[in-house]
Amino acid sequence: MSRLEDLHPNTALRGILPDALVTVVNVHWYGSEALELTYKTSTGKVANELLYRHDEARLEVVEQGRPWSFDGDGALFRLVSEAQRIHLAHLFDPVLAVHTSLIEPLPHQITAVYEFMLPRQPLRAVLADDPGAGKTIMAGLLMKELIARGDLLRCLVVCPGSLAEQWQDELNHRFHLPFEILTNDKLEAARSGNWFLENNLVIARLDKLARDEDVQQKLSAPECRWDLIVCDEAHKLSATVFGGEIKYTRRYRLGQLLSTLTRHFLLMTATPHNGKEEDFQLFMALLDGDRFEGRFRDGVHTTDVSDLMRRMVKESLLKFDGTPLFPERIAYTVPYKLSPAEAHLYKAVTDYVREEFNRAETLQNDKRAGTVGFALTILQRRLASSPEAIYQSLRRRRERLEGRLRELEVLQRSAGMAGQNLPGSSNLPGSSKASGKVDDPYAGPLLNEDDIADLEEAPDNEIAAVEEEILDQATAARSIAELKAEIETLKGLEAQALSVRRSGADTKWRELASLLGEIFTAGAIANQLAEARAPYHAGSIPSPTPSPRQKLVLFTEHRDTLNYLASRITTLLGRSDAVVMIHGGMGREERAKAQESFRHDPQVQVLLATDAAGEGINLQRAHLMVNYDLPWNPNRLEQRFGRIHRIGQTEVCHLWNLVADETREGDVYRRLLEKLEQARQALGGQVFDVLGKLQFEGRPLRDLLIEAIRYGDQPAVRARLTTALEHALDRSQLQNLLEDRALAHDTMDASRVFRIREEMARAEARRLQPHYIESFFHAAFQRLGGSSRQREPRRYEITHVPAPVRNRDRLIGVGDPVLPRYERIAFEKALVAPPGQPLAAFVCPGHPLLDAVIDLTLERNRDLLKRGAVLVDARDMSTQPRVLFYLEHAIQDASLTRSGERRIISKRMLYVELDAAGATRHLHYAPYLDYRPLAEGEPGVAAILDRPECAWLTRQLEQQAQGYAVAHVVPEHLHEVRSARLALIAKTEAAVKERLTKEITYWDHRAAQLAAQEQAGKPNARLNSGEARKRADALQARLQKRLEELKLEAQIAPLPPVVLGGMLVVPLGLLTAMSGAPVAGPDGKPASAADTQAAAARARAIIMEVERSLGFEPVDREFEQLGYDIESRVPGTGKLRFVEVKGRVSGAETITVTKNEILYSLNKPEDYVLAIVEFLGDNGHRVRYLRRPFQREPDFGVTSVNYALPELLERAELVG
Repeated sequence: MSRLEDLHPNTALRGILPDALVTVVNVHWYGSEALELTYKTSTGKVANELLYRHDEARLEVVEQGRPWSFDGDGALFRLVSEAQRIHLAHLFDPVLAVHTSLIEPLPHQITAVYEFMLPRQPLRAVLADDPGAGKTIMAGLLMKELIARGDLLRCLVVCPGSLAEQWQDELNHRFHLPFEILTNDKLEAARSGNWFLENNLVIARLDKLARDEDVQQKLSAPECRWDLIVCDEAHKLSATVFGGEIKYTRRYRLGQLLSTLTRHFLLMTATPHNGKEEDFQLFMALLDGDRFEGRFRDGVHTTDVSDLMRRMVKESLLKFDGTPLFPERIAYTVPYKLSPAEAHLYKAVTDYVREEFNRAETLQNDKRAGTVGFALTILQRRLASSPEAIYQSLRRRRERLEGRLRELEVLQRSAGMAGQNLPGSSNLPGSSKASGKVDDPYAGPLLNEDDIADLEEAPDNEIAAVEEEILDQATAARSIAELKAEIETLKGLEAQALSVRRSGADTKWRELASLLGEIFTAGAIANQLAEARAPYHAGSIPSPTPSPRQKLVLFTEHRDTLNYLASRITTLLGRSDAVVMIHGGMGREERAKAQESFRHDPQVQVLLATDAAGEGINLQRAHLMVNYDLPWNPNRLEQRFGRIHRIGQTEVCHLWNLVADETREGDVYRRLLEKLEQARQALGGQVFDVLGKLQFEGRPLRDLLIEAIRYGDQPAVRARLTTALEHALDRSQLQNLLEDRALAHDTMDASRVFRIREEMARAEARRLQPHYIESFFHAAFQRLGGSSRQREPRRYEITHVPAPVRNRDRLIGVGDPVLPRYERIAFEKALVAPPGQPLAAFVCPGHPLLDAVIDLTLERNRDLLKRGAVLVDARDMSTQPRVLFYLEHAIQDASLTRSGERRIISKRMLYVELDAAGATRHLHYAPYLDYRPLAEGEPGVAAILDRPECAWLTRQLEQQAQGYAVAHVVPEHLHEVRSARLALIAKTEAAVKERLTKEITYWDHRAAQLAAQEQAGKPNARLNSGEARKRADALQARLQKRLEELKLEAQIAPLPPVVLGGMLVVPLGLLTAMSGAPVAGPDGKPASAADTQAAAARARAIIMEVERSLGFEPVDREFEQLGYDIESRVPGTGKLRFVEVKGRVSGAETITVTKNEILYSLNKPEDYVLAIVEFLGDNGHRVRYLRRPFQREPDFGVTSVNYALPELLERAELVG
């Protein structure tokens, strides 16, 4: 208990806040019974409150006179200090997310996250690296880093439906982020009525959000703000400009909505630019509507987006050793000629399709005409797929139309409508219930252009379901008589297809069988065939070597063909287990099992897949692919090839495309593929990455193929199609697409890769995971009452989690709960799932168990950091004590958070050491781990503080540490943050001013024009001058508002450094002097501190010379106290060696190594060297290098370890 009169400025006070000390700033009395206390918290925030006499019972003045009592428990002080450091782990590990996720990132992924995205506050960007570059991994790393910084609590991922489960699996498995997928059931079961408010980590399917306005309303609830929204395949959000008019799609409107709901907005797409600058700027307006406002007007052409977009193409991506990340790739065209029976069937079905197309065009219902047309294209594609596919499709269509005919005949008889056309089209297949009749039995889907475009990108199972429903029912028949005639036609076609199917005259299959023979054996399979053919190869890339151990992916578009091929290939290869399948009708686990079998089972040679495997599945175990069916959307061709040509692929990738000669659509596709191969030979494999952007005189490939089917017999049409193909695949046109693809192109040469490799090596050496985390966790968990047992090396079973730890998670947890027990936990990535052992929980920052332990440790003992403690430096033989302070420093801008406080945009924590001479030093690691508490029998705190060597410990010490930080650390930090941030803000401000000013000028001029027309009696029916003026005024107001916002973001100011804790470091020499014993040196003989430092300096100088003689480039880093003495660069590789130097006289018995030195060596075992310099007589010396010197980290309470020198020398190699 303390009296109110005891409260004075700079007094440390307990009892104001529940878990921490506060520092008194000012006291203002009101009479003699109450006062207003102004205080500063441990985080530097100033607050105030009234205190009365009855509050004295809860107040305790912790120190009076002396600023730090240093009387805390030394062992507990070390533990709490480490808890504070791990709590702010991202400040000490610059790539924390890398070390706490189950990934091995590549250079381009590191730069995307840590150089491009994280420095941007707020982040509004497009990540546009090529397919297969690992954008999901980049997004996961970003999420984990933002969570660690306290900048992300709520995150929404919007992606195509086919990718939702893959996103969930990747984020959970690799990053331990428990995202939930939005479903209708979850929406309906929401307790609050709004499921989004109940879940912080959400994955939503793109078309679910775009189509459902009720869901959008819930998403737009005022309290439903997001910290980060990620849109995958974001090009699907685009709008288009056509004929001067903007066509806004539902998806684009959704993108506009999402942009307003979040602080950080990340769009991910490999194809941000479709070749039209107007469309691209509309797309970029999703990120910044002010900067890209308005239509594509004169004077607004290409714009610099390098600060908003990061793009790397496959050819620029390198591994850490500087070699290309992706191998070469090549495609071959495999033509085949239809047999006479197949050709006859092709002509008959194509004629039917053409006639029905013509009839559909005469329908007055455009939607119905579009739906019928879509059904007919499906039929034509199945005709090209296989005899099985066309036969089954014709049979099902005929059966469904016969069933519909029977229904209509019953309705006709009951309505007395014999001989009449059915009224309207609503009673016929392919219609809707627009007629309003309650007895209308059909409510099948009607598709407009947007619906068909959506289906092109829909999940495979959804496409299959819609195709079956439409193909089997949609008809252009307008009467029962027409329907009967169509059924008769179908019967004839079905009979022809059945005849071809039974004859076995499938030349496409024979071509595939021959190809499989070439791929898997030198001739065993091929010899079973009547015909042989030459291997397909082109250019300088050699064709693949035949081998039965190779794996091949085969794509088809139709389930009937898939089953047909499965039967024929297993017969050909002679084993039923040689083939596995993936299609949209398979469940998640079944697909995963097939994928794993293909990857790991040596008996599985072929994966048969529909486009269910075209997105979201990694198949780089294979480097061979066959397109049995060619998709009518070239983007799918690109996606398929991307399944095998992706990160991890080490072989040249080969793709074979089967094309039917002398068929209308086959001729178009063959010409396209031939032109593509010519372009590949000239421009390289990168041409495959712009397939999805090809436009044929402004039309997609699908339109060309339909035109070929309908009018391909007309010479003028054939000539027009040839011209369209020639132009689209012209070398200069492709070159333009490649340059557009390289928009905001980021390059990565070998020197940049080596720089990144060096930075990663330094980060790896100082990482907290696994060793620092593991050491802390066991000590803190045991102190909190937890119990654990080691079951396998460095894998533990948690047998009991105390209730306070579990309850703490309920207060602070946002993800998975803390469990009462864990079968296994591990701290090393490689030990999470070793073969044959139970799966372990990966305990790292962000894991609920570790977070609960840290939070509880800090809450119970945070005031210990401000009281301070005495720790002993056992390596220091001097008698001069030092003081070490922990400081936190933050930088803020003038924008406000949701709570109304100024936003912190950067933060740092540092250790500042002061000595009696006034020298100040900034330490870069956790020095307290190398210092031990006072031992029993050693002088106590009071005796040490009474020594004359401690007389310099005054009230000004804390201010001295803060002064050092203000003079040296803060300016450097501020300059680093401000220079980068102000450059981005200035660029944004200039772009916003330019664009909005042009828009304002346009609308001002337009308003004047309209006013003049109105005065002349010629008003504009669509727009009047008042509306144009309002538009100009609104834009002016928007410009002013945006400039104010940018001004606030540019007001960057540092906060004063806050002292979080401190300790008195007592050298062992002082304790020895106090006990009266002589000071011993490292060799056990009497020595002075100066002798020891001189020997260490001499040893380092010797090793520096040795490193140079070995061809390395050494730098002495001892003064920075990093956990090693010398950093030695391997020239031309980006590799670093970390050398710890120990100098000992010959005959010495031990070497003392600190805890930090041991843990750094374990973090970089391949690159850490213990260099031992033996000092011989006559100034001679002998140098030995020892790799992997230490095998296991010491317990948390151990600060240093004495190793037997003779044993170390025996393991070491002589150098020089």
